[in-house]
Amino acid sequence: MKRLVLELLAVPKAVPEVRRAVREYLARPCPEVQLCVSELLANVINHLGEGTPVTVRLARTDGGRARLEVSDPDAYAWLIRRRPGPDDETGRGLLLLDAVALRWGVDQGTGGKTVWCELPQGA
Repeated sequence: MKRLVLELLAVPKAVPEVRRAVREYLARPCPEVQLCVSELLANVINHLGEGTPVTVRLARTDGGRARLEVSDPDAYAWLIRRRPGPDDETGRGLLLLDAVALRWGVDQGTGGKTVWCELPQGA
């Protein structure tokens, strides 16, 4: 099965476009996958800055899962799960990812990093 690969600049207007492309690729409603891609793109925008080049990949795996990857050029940015207070407006992205993904992680290299997650195909 062919996978979805999108190379783009991380800007706010790209987020709904990527969510739409994810839904078209999976050919069904997929709110959890769309939530995860939105959160991962928002992390790039918020922590690396608007206009950062990213690559979004989405594939169906043999195990009946959807694997989502978002790669950016910053090899040294560490992802930290925060414990936001009830009035904090940010800091919940990785908590959401952790709640809906079967598993997730970060692959780091000299040319950047890839944050990935796997979700049930029905997600």
